[in-house]
Amino acid sequence: MSAPFGSVKALKALKQGEQSSKQRNIHSCNFRYAGRLSNENARLLNALHEKFALHTTTSLELYLGTTLHLKLISLEQMAIADYIANLTTSNYLLPCALNVMESNFLMEMDIALVFPMIGLLLGGAETASGGVRELTEIDEEIMKGVMALILKQLEVSWRDLNLSLTQGRCIKPGMVQQIFLANEKLVLLVFEMTLGTSTGPFCLVLPTSFVGYLLRHLKAAQSKKVSSLHLTRRPSLRERILDCDFTVALDITEMRVLVKDLIDPKPGTILKMRAPVRDPGRITVENVEIFEATPVRNGTRKAAQLLTRSQEPAAGEGVA
Repeated sequence: MSAPFGSVKALKALKQGEQSSKQRNIHSCNFRYAGRLSNENARLLNALHEKFALHTTTSLELYLGTTLHLKLISLEQMAIADYIANLTTSNYLLPCALNVMESNFLMEMDIALVFPMIGLLLGGAETASGGVRELTEIDEEIMKGVMALILKQLEVSWRDLNLSLTQGRCIKPGMVQQIFLANEKLVLLVFEMTLGTSTGPFCLVLPTSFVGYLLRHLKAAQSKKVSSLHLTRRPSLRERILDCDFTVALDITEMRVLVKDLIDPKPGTILKMRAPVRDPGRITVENVEIFEATPVRNGTRKAAQLLTRSQEPAAGEGVA
């Protein structure tokens, strides 16, 4: 039996009312924050480049012959347009090529650090330059050695990638857009460098695509190390003790010789013992007899053939 037409219309109206009464949860989305590094990835990058800062400090101190300190202070992500907008026009900018992904990254150094370095390498002091000027070709050639040391430490820090890094030529801020892909998102590792009385930022500017590649390889290398640790069984204390060396002796006790045979003995003299050849000797460990034994040969080495176990040592007597 079919329902009346009015009942059908009432059911449809009821369903529409229920659907309209449901509130939609709408959240705003900021696409500038899409693809942000997770806390875990940020910690991994921080730990990796804190070690880089430590090793670079040692290398540059030896190269420059003065005290230097490099410390990682922040990790930032931003669009390339924002990075270019905040650039200081006088800073030293050096693009470097990566031999993977056909990509590049940028090293940025405060100009207040560059001139003291050049002065040190020319035999002067690390006093800051009185005014800002453009770098000459000679200045850039001198700085190549400094930047080569930093690149070497980066290769060591990124050794899981088996990278070969190549430095380019110093560029102006207007050319940064040519180094990275259009609309590239960047990861900035900001360090504080102190050289004598001069302090300023040193930055590694990395494309996000390369950072993802780096993180994948770092995690893969870490998982391999963890797996190898689980697979390698540490020997027990007993097993390690069993592989230790112990001093033993094989001798024949209570043997008698004539007094005249002991007077003025010489090398080559045969000392006649009053003991049958068949009489066994004894194996002792720290003067504790453990076995009767007969001297034998094992190939080109001396050995002992164990015969009868000696009486167990008394309580309180044992191997030291």
